[in-house]
Amino acid sequence: MEKMPKWADVVLIPLISLLLATILSAIVILAIGEDPIEAVNLMVTGALGSTYGWGYTLYYATNFIFTGLAVAVAFHARLFNIGGEGQAMLGGLGVAIVCLSVPWPHWTIALLAACGASMLFGAAWAAIPAYLQAKRGSHIVITTIMFNFIAAALLNYMLVNVMKPSGSQDPATARFPEAVHLPSFQSLFSTADNVVFRGAPVNITFFIAILACFAVWALIWRTRLGYEIRAYGFSETGAVYAGISPVRITIIAMLISGALAGMMAINNVMGEAERLVLNSTENAGFIGIAVALMGRSHPFGVFLAALLFGFLYQGGAELALWTQIPRDLIVIVQGLVILFTGALDNMVRAPLEKLFISLRKEAK
Repeated sequence: MEKMPKWADVVLIPLISLLLATILSAIVILAIGEDPIEAVNLMVTGALGSTYGWGYTLYYATNFIFTGLAVAVAFHARLFNIGGEGQAMLGGLGVAIVCLSVPWPHWTIALLAACGASMLFGAAWAAIPAYLQAKRGSHIVITTIMFNFIAAALLNYMLVNVMKPSGSQDPATARFPEAVHLPSFQSLFSTADNVVFRGAPVNITFFIAILACFAVWALIWRTRLGYEIRAYGFSETGAVYAGISPVRITIIAMLISGALAGMMAINNVMGEAERLVLNSTENAGFIGIAVALMGRSHPFGVFLAALLFGFLYQGGAELALWTQIPRDLIVIVQGLVILFTGALDNMVRAPLEKLFISLRKEAK
């Protein structure tokens, strides 16, 4: 019998962890001489008080959905893929090559090709650490984090020496042709009398991210492969006894994880910048770890956690603009969320388990 209901594990524990992180963040804000209530009000107003704020919140959330799903899939196989940053960088390289190499007649066709390229490049960058883990016993954490630095160096070389337009001093590709520009929410939902999401970068990639959530849910909980991934993550010995190949599951799980991380580039490279630039990932690969932890590696939880971190990112920008609170405070909040949902998870979980067990006894 489970010690607590599933909803408590998926919803209640993350909420309590978030509350504890919020309380400690409020103490930090007080310590630097600012009003935490006013700070929260500014964050809510800046991130959710207008379609412009919502546009940025959903844009950031889209990035975090992809990287959160990437980490979540690997988690189910008990693999800690922290190479989402590098895999997203290489996904961006794939998107740029596709968008600049072919004269696409319409963005819909270009989008399909870019999705395939971003997944292929992201999966390829995850394949080498996966092979080293499965065949050579190299720790996946070490190899994936090192591949982030290799990806950054490779992307820097490609932008400076290969893909930079002649005569340009900016380490970036040329702008993508007009035909491959993705529709923004402003163009989709504005009318002649009411312009919404004006200037916000959110685009149709948000809907692709939602489809990715459904696809991951179906994969993990409705397919044989998903069952094998979860079985291997739960017990390697039991999975081997059942005839599941550790090498196969390790490589497949990491390929799927890398492909999901690579798809983030559709949003920030093709949808927002409309060209490939350095540092376009903006640490979204690492934030995906916190999103997956807080979302309990479930696609719906990842979606909610990504919205939260999108709110924190946009709200943090508003704090830095209107107060003396540095935007780095959001990094502190993110770190606290990771601390409570990861390292100190048992501090919240153990008392709740005792509470639910005592409630069951009283009910009997």
